[in-house]
Amino acid sequence: MPRAHVGWSKAACPVAAAKEAVGKALSGVTEPAVVLFYASAAYNQEELAAAAKEAAGNVPVMGGTSFTGVITPDGFIGGDEGFCGAIALGGCGLAVAAAGEERGECPREAGRKAAAKAMAELGKAPSFFFMIAPPGEEEQYLKGIEDVVGRIPFFGGSSGDNDMSGKMKQYAEGVVVENGVAAAFFATTEKFANAYTGAYRNTGKCGVITKVEGRRLLVEIDGKPALDTVAAWMGKTPAELQGGNLLGATITAPLGVVDSEGDLVWVRHPLSGNPDGTMQIGNDLAEGTAVCLLEATRDELVESVPAAAKKALGDLGVPAGALLIVHCAGRAVGIGDRMEETVVKLKAACGDVPFLGILTFGEYGYAPWSRNGCGGLTLSFMALEK
Repeated sequence: MPRAHVGWSKAACPVAAAKEAVGKALSGVTEPAVVLFYASAAYNQEELAAAAKEAAGNVPVMGGTSFTGVITPDGFIGGDEGFCGAIALGGCGLAVAAAGEERGECPREAGRKAAAKAMAELGKAPSFFFMIAPPGEEEQYLKGIEDVVGRIPFFGGSSGDNDMSGKMKQYAEGVVVENGVAAAFFATTEKFANAYTGAYRNTGKCGVITKVEGRRLLVEIDGKPALDTVAAWMGKTPAELQGGNLLGATITAPLGVVDSEGDLVWVRHPLSGNPDGTMQIGNDLAEGTAVCLLEATRDELVESVPAAAKKALGDLGVPAGALLIVHCAGRAVGIGDRMEETVVKLKAACGDVPFLGILTFGEYGYAPWSRNGCGGLTLSFMALEK
């Protein structure tokens, strides 16, 4: 049998849906080590998570809610009545432990606690980890986990819901993490590779961040109101980018922060424009760093998905047995009614490699010679050896 197998369901009943998806995924794998499970926030989450764990038995289960659907070899599976997808991973060289922790008073401490629980269960040094958290404090959860395990590779994404109303949830071993972090630690003797990219072009329009409030309110670029500066870069007026207009307009024109080596652009998605010229941003920013305007067409958003798959599979350097996909929800909005076309192109790029994808409100990953990090409007594809 293969080392990975995918199952999905669109059953309206959360118990039936979870058991169908997880059961199908497990039916194709011998000695499964973990089930990654993604589902609609429209379900009763407690019933859903408990049923997924019951179907998995002693196999660890972790995951979270996905925006509008899941990406599978059978196409884009979504719908208002409910959807879920599962991928079971196995193999003699793989051990996995999963854990979750509510935020409590400190997200970084929650990350530490989740990591400590997973490490105690795993009983060996992890090779990489997978993380899901609600949007807002992802970097702090990451720092907490790294406080325990150090800087090992990771990937993952921020849970999503269908209407951006705050229904996002995380799953860890049959328990719903309402507002906190879920993580799965992978120990493997086999190869893995992550492709983490926004696949945007740099327009050459850039400036220095001169004022940030908190971690995510961009106040000034080059000493001027941030919204005014970005509007000028985009050839628009600040009034055109007020409120949620900014979020939609920047799907094809987000901001980017280039790392010190120049190897990776951390994409920052502006979420809303304020009357005082400030901008709410989807991930952390720091004063004194350079920020640039990026761009991509709708066609390029579509083509970037199979391209990222090919990069992850190519970087692996050996035949692949599974591809784990984290795809930005905002990019899916930009792709719109071409999402099914995108999945067809993805399947052609993957061949017979099983894959499952979640649509997220933030994406996590790394690149060679870079640190782990979080961004938006990004793709994070993890390939595992066959």
